[in-house]
This record gives sequence, C-alpha cells and structure tokens, in this order.
Amino acid sequence: MTFPSIVSRASVRLLVFATLMTAACATMQPTTERNLPPVLAQDEIFRPYIKLGVVEVSCERAGHPNDIMAEANDWAQDALGAEAAKLGADAIIQPEIRVEKGKYFLFPVTDIKAKATAIRFR
Repeated sequence: MTFPSIVSRASVRLLVFATLMTAACATMQPTTERNLPPVLAQDEIFRPYIKLGVVEVSCERAGHPNDIMAEANDWAQDALGAEAAKLGADAIIQPEIRVEKGKYFLFPVTDIKAKATAIRFR
C-alpha cells in the first residue's frame, strides 16, 4: 500500500462517518396531527360537563425562565392535552402553569409544572 491510498481510504471513512452522524441528528415531524383536547376558559363552556380529574405534568429545561417562557407555555399546554386525552377528555379547563428557576450549576435549569382539570361534555 502506498501513502496516498491510505490517506484516501481514511478520507472516505471519515466522510462516511460524518455523513452518518449528520443524518442521525435529523429530526422528524409527525405526519398526522394529534387531536388534543383544547384549553377552554370558563366563559367558553356552554354545555354541561363532568370532571374526569386533575392532570399534572412537570419537566426541567435548560435556560433562564425569562428566556423560555413561551416555549414552556407551549410545552405545558401540549403535555396537559396529551395527558387529558389519555383520560378521554373533550377539553381542559383551569390550567395553572408555573415556570420557576430551578438549579443553577454551570447553567440555569428551569422547572416547569402545570396542572389542569380534564372534562368531558355530557
């Protein structure tokens, strides 16, 4: 074997490895949209309903609370809807979303906690 062929093989292997690693980082979007129960205000409910229960979700996200507030609210509403859907709820009411500063070691970590009441219309 000559030096150029060894370098060429190493370059090809490196290129293949880099391509595979880059492809592994690709994200996929769901093709079907999930039908999550909507978040309704008390004045938007015109039909009688029964309370199925209180759903609670929580997570930790890296970042300062002020920086991720909108993302935290979106996540919380989606997560509450997903949990309510497991109960067969038609909607969720009275959502309470708390975004608080958590641990701070090398970078800030934010605690996100949310709860809401899952309801089903009669």
